[in-house]
Amino acid sequence: MILFDHNGKAVRLPDERLRHFIDRVDYAGLRDQLQETLRDPDVVFQSNWDESATLSYRLYTGTRIGDKWLCIVVKHEGDDAFVLTAYPTDRIKEGTLIWKKM
Repeated sequence: MILFDHNGKAVRLPDERLRHFIDRVDYAGLRDQLQETLRDPDVVFQSNWDESATLSYRLYTGTRIGDKWLCIVVKHEGDDAFVLTAYPTDRIKEGTLIWKKM
């Protein structure tokens, strides 16, 4: 599956990665928000742990498990970008801010 980020860049979502995190996003009722979060995030950070990874966050209110940020972690290797994982969270992890919605 191909998704697109806030810059219009293609991001691969391999089936094995989808299976890796689908239970977490389904539990929160956020599976359908994966593309929305990548395409129109509230903020994007560069990871403090892996400088080739970005974390896109979008806040969703009223999910099955309360108000949550959906975080999508994308690994960038040259021209290739692919989703490593996605998960709902109560807070944004520290990192270098690289994009913020106006």
